[in-house]
Amino acid sequence: MSIACLVVTVLAIAANAGIAAADFAKAPFVLANSAEVKVKPEWVPWLASLKLAGAVGLLAGLVALPPLGLAAAVELVLFYVGAVATHVRTRVLHNLHFPAGYLALAVATLALTATR
Repeated sequence: MSIACLVVTVLAIAANAGIAAADFAKAPFVLANSAEVKVKPEWVPWLASLKLAGAVGLLAGLVALPPLGLAAAVELVLFYVGAVATHVRTRVLHNLHFPAGYLALAVATLALTATR
């Protein structure tokens, strides 16, 4: 495994675990952003679960199960493509850089994991 793959994957794990924790805690910025893009508050824990599952899958892929890490990277890419699409659909572009940044991190993780 390359150092780049390790570093990017660890960053993706930390970023997704962190935002999942904020989602589960119903942080005010999470609820405000969700409302702005018309995501119902009751969906937030479900979406947080997907982010956390991605982080756990990436960790499992690093430790012992590379195919699970690859699947988790794919899941995160798809998740954040949906998040970016939701921002574009609702025309909430002033903070598009947040889901786009997570998407870029997920894509980098997927690309590096796939070439392992």
